[in-house]
Amino acid sequence: EEGAPGRRGERERSEEGLAERGPGAAFHMFVLMEDLLDKLKLLSYEEEALRRHNMRPLSRHYFALPTNPGEQFFMFCALAAWLISKAGHPFEQPQEYDDPNAVISSVLSELRSF
Repeated sequence: EEGAPGRRGERERSEEGLAERGPGAAFHMFVLMEDLLDKLKLLSYEEEALRRHNMRPLSRHYFALPTNPGEQFFMFCALAAWLISKAGHPFEQPQEYDDPNAVISSVLSELRSF
């Protein structure tokens, strides 16, 4: 750790930030993910979004833990496109190998038009 003094300081500040917010702050992202999953299920995302693209259902911690960033990004974009379309705005479903910057730009642009 002596070779990387900046990292040690960053970690200490991060731990201090978590301590200031309370002992449960580190688990807040898991609670948010479970809430998101409940809301997606109420919208029938499994039948409408996943089956159409032959995707697996999300786990309770899918977006809370960084396991496969490329897959998680594509799933996020696919869900965002489906939600935008469900809200009544026609939106083209992104493809897995589309430019990530272009996909995010189009999602944000569409959301701004709401």
